[in-house]
Amino acid sequence: MKIAHCFFKYRSYTPIPLVLLLLYQAHPGLPWIVPGFGLLFLGEAIRFWAVRHAGGATRTREVGAPSLVTSGPYGYVRNPLYLGNMFIYAGIVFIASGPWMWELFLIAIIFFTIQYLLIISLEETTLEEMFGEHYESYRKHVGRFIPGLRPWGNTVRPSREHFSIRETLKPEKSTLMNMAMVLILLGGKWLYLHL
Repeated sequence: MKIAHCFFKYRSYTPIPLVLLLLYQAHPGLPWIVPGFGLLFLGEAIRFWAVRHAGGATRTREVGAPSLVTSGPYGYVRNPLYLGNMFIYAGIVFIASGPWMWELFLIAIIFFTIQYLLIISLEETTLEEMFGEHYESYRKHVGRFIPGLRPWGNTVRPSREHFSIRETLKPEKSTLMNMAMVLILLGGKWLYLHL
């Protein structure tokens, strides 16, 4: 489990090598920029919805949770934040385009799938210890990465329906700033190539 702990602790930094490689080979432009932004916005919408239900507890360096959130996107899929991230990474790869786009797309999907499976195994062990049978029932009825068509019927609502937009933006700020920084760098690369 040491590698899972390492991936969990440094999960904010693991995309850096991929981003550097993307910037090096990037050649942003049509036709891939449109679906790229579509995937990027879809991923962030999923993340925003998830953070709106779970709050700032999603930005922790410790494995665990103050409560088991099964409402909102968590009623459809157990790991909406990681699912959202996968859409964001795929979107950035498409926005960057370039000669290695499909290879980098595959590398990103494979790497982050492995990383998230390791992290999820660690998180699931902890959540099972913390929440027992309720978590086991939730785990049996809600998919890890593939969302169900309907939310799980045995959802437990948080103490309030969801967090405010301001409370949601605070923990999501670093994700938004990182996306903005990568998009600015890709825009700079586009200017460099076309001016």
